[in-house]
Amino acid sequence: MASYFKDFLLNIFIIFSPLFLYSYMYKLAANERSYRLWVCILFTLTLILTMSFPVHVNGFTYDFRSIPLTVGSLYGGPAVSLFLYGSLILYRFLMGNPENLLYALSILPSFAFVWFWQRRYFGMKLSQKIGVAVGLNFVIKVIAFLLYLWLTHQQGLLLDNLLVTLQTYLLQALIVGLCVYLVEFLHSHYHMQEEMVKNEKAKIVSEMAASVAHEIRNPLTTVRGFLQLFGSDDIDSAKKQFYQKICLEELDRAQAIITDYLSLAKPDPEMIEKIEINAEITYLSNVLLTYGNFNNIEIRQDFLPDDSLAIVGDRYKFRQALINIGKNAIEALQHGGLLEIRASSSNGQIQIVIRDTGIGMSAEQIKRLGTPYYSTKDRGTGLGTMVSFGILRKMNGKIEIDSELGIGTEYRLTFPLAE
Repeated sequence: MASYFKDFLLNIFIIFSPLFLYSYMYKLAANERSYRLWVCILFTLTLILTMSFPVHVNGFTYDFRSIPLTVGSLYGGPAVSLFLYGSLILYRFLMGNPENLLYALSILPSFAFVWFWQRRYFGMKLSQKIGVAVGLNFVIKVIAFLLYLWLTHQQGLLLDNLLVTLQTYLLQALIVGLCVYLVEFLHSHYHMQEEMVKNEKAKIVSEMAASVAHEIRNPLTTVRGFLQLFGSDDIDSAKKQFYQKICLEELDRAQAIITDYLSLAKPDPEMIEKIEINAEITYLSNVLLTYGNFNNIEIRQDFLPDDSLAIVGDRYKFRQALINIGKNAIEALQHGGLLEIRASSSNGQIQIVIRDTGIGMSAEQIKRLGTPYYSTKDRGTGLGTMVSFGILRKMNGKIEIDSELGIGTEYRLTFPLAE
């Protein structure tokens, strides 16, 4: 009994072995020729192995050749099924079995049933596919068995060991049904994964477009504010030149942002240089000034005692990160308030603090801040903050955030001092 069980398990393992490579076969489905070639190779090997390791019960020999023949034919098409039928007949001859010509005449008529259902198989529901596979497996065995006994004049063997024969047929019906179910399940699983990837890519494109718009809106808002100031009569030429310079720099920054997003897949080399912190705080304050004035926000600055103190990094990207954080702080001041930008140095490090008296954030919001597609704003994408945090960390910066709902938020950005 243990020997029978072992042989059955071996055959079941052989039959299901092609499913381990189904993910690779699914990827080849777009290339019909390659897909059918792999189906042909895998199920031919399975067919040969099931014939090589039959099950012996009560002096009778049973094998599961009809299962790979059925499943391979249904999923491979007419050309594959013809090859499988030919391989079966040829391998039987090589094994030295008798009456090979009569066996070929017995097995080939079942090909008509296979061919008939192949053309309708892929348009069926799962339950119908299982039913067709089980029915074809049964028809292939019965037709081949009856015709072979009739052609060899051994009809008397029909009733010998009938109970065991029926049991093996039922077991094979169960196996072929399970095999088809697993094939369809794997197909649905990988198809669902493929659709999820496509949807995720579409979502990323949409979110990226929104993030680009968010990043570009920052310099455009600054330019708009200074252009409105140009309309005032009490501005001297020096201030106009200063405002014009900032406008041009912000337009250049907008162009650079577009270039950066277009080259995410192949980023340009960074321009590493020394960045003087006092100059950058002045620049940041001027950029945020008009935006803050529109929202009744006071901006305070506190500089380092030494103008030469600097950090190392990409100046443009550093500005992009600070402006994004500063603009988010201003947007948190919904009814006006104070925005502080101050810097300090100690122990070979420079710390920049950006603090607002806005609506604040909860601990959970702080934890998720900087992750893709999370934003505390209704229309925010979170990508701007994610990019900003990434820029600062790449400059060996440390980001700490303290916030309290209704009180405000404080960003502490710490960088190593440039030598």
